[in-house]
Amino acid sequence: MDLYLKDKVILVTGGSAGIGKGISMGLAAEGAIPFIIGRNKQTVDATVTEIERLGFRAGKAYAELMDGQACQQAVDDAIAEFGKIDGLVNNAGVNDSIGLEHGTVEQFTESIHKNLTHYYQMAQLVLPQLKQNKGSIVNIGSKTSVMGQGGTSGYAAANGGRNALTREWAVELVPYSIRVNAVIVAECYTPLYERWIKTFDNQEEKLRSITDKIPLEKRMTTEKEIADMVLFLLSSRSSHTTGQLVFVDGGYTHLDKPVL
Repeated sequence: MDLYLKDKVILVTGGSAGIGKGISMGLAAEGAIPFIIGRNKQTVDATVTEIERLGFRAGKAYAELMDGQACQQAVDDAIAEFGKIDGLVNNAGVNDSIGLEHGTVEQFTESIHKNLTHYYQMAQLVLPQLKQNKGSIVNIGSKTSVMGQGGTSGYAAANGGRNALTREWAVELVPYSIRVNAVIVAECYTPLYERWIKTFDNQEEKLRSITDKIPLEKRMTTEKEIADMVLFLLSSRSSHTTGQLVFVDGGYTHLDKPVL
């Protein structure tokens, strides 16, 4: 199916690792131009090089997303290089385990800032371009926003904010035909996830205890499966879909796991 993404310039925050890289690679394969924004120069450069070696195009900017000026410069660089912006994928973030019992207000505030504030900032910075091009925004979210996890108040609150902003922006941007949706992730085996699993002594047992609770096929969601949904929501194939929280999670969040 042609997603009509050819030559569309899509900004992807954190687009050089894990789910973000999967999205960037998927966009490139569809003929779009992923513009990767990240702070790790090594992984950003490596991902762009990989995309170009496959014969596709990509752009890049190095930015710490908590730095507003760096975000502005990244957007300016994308426009200078490609002349437009057609979409935004807010993806970057980290489950930093700032809990209630053992966290502090300062840590909680920082967690909100690094996991939510830049979603707002990036959307605001690209808005003039999206209004001009009737673009689309996809926010990447987490199951923690609706299920809880324990010990991660900051990340859970930030993801609740991502869900709320998705629907708020969908309403606010209706006059401009800008669609805003979110893809909610539960268990996806990214490099960050792998590092977390390796903190346990019984790694295989811990991983199995998680996958056994995933109703559909007792396996984790792949980065490609997340990316495929993101690409669909960015494309005009989903032209009348906005304000939706789409759970790509093998039924983990909503299906009754005990009976499955």
